[in-house]
Amino acid sequence: MTSPTASNQASPSLADRIRAGEAAAERELVERYSRGVRVILRHAGASASAVDDLHQETFRIALEKIRRGELRDSAGLSGFMASLARNLATDHFRRGRGPPSNDPAPLETVYSSELGALDRIVAGEQARYVRQVLEELRIERDREILRRFYLSSEAKEKICEDWGLSSLQFNRVLYRARERYRELYEKASSRRDMS
Repeated sequence: MTSPTASNQASPSLADRIRAGEAAAERELVERYSRGVRVILRHAGASASAVDDLHQETFRIALEKIRRGELRDSAGLSGFMASLARNLATDHFRRGRGPPSNDPAPLETVYSSELGALDRIVAGEQARYVRQVLEELRIERDREILRRFYLSSEAKEKICEDWGLSSLQFNRVLYRARERYRELYEKASSRRDMS
């Protein structure tokens, strides 16, 4: 017969085991969340090569943060992993490492310090076109968040604070705003091509 204290003791969480330096727990983290992280990254529009890079980066950062005790609630590990993957994908596109593979409207790559003279002229025209399409968005929050995050490179935290959004809410709002923008951009591009 087991003692009441022995039966009431919970086994250590996966995060606790990682913090304790258990290599098997680190492998378990990757096995448990690998597929979900890849789904999130693909859904964010990352190319196959970007998915591989961001996938590795997600687990590298996750393990570092868990080891340092930055995951306050072990029960929130799934949300932590999902949020980290989304944030890395968003940051990846925002820094101009490539727009989503199916995104014809390169909001994230309008300006680049590595452009030549002709490319800067084209980028300037593209920036005007991007701003014109942005103005056609009906929802003010969409316009403001896309403008501030991509064109003005404002910090996500500042935008979240101004709009009263959590990090997760911001990712969802940003995704929906990009989708609405993409639809308008495609319509405007087809009209421009026909004229």
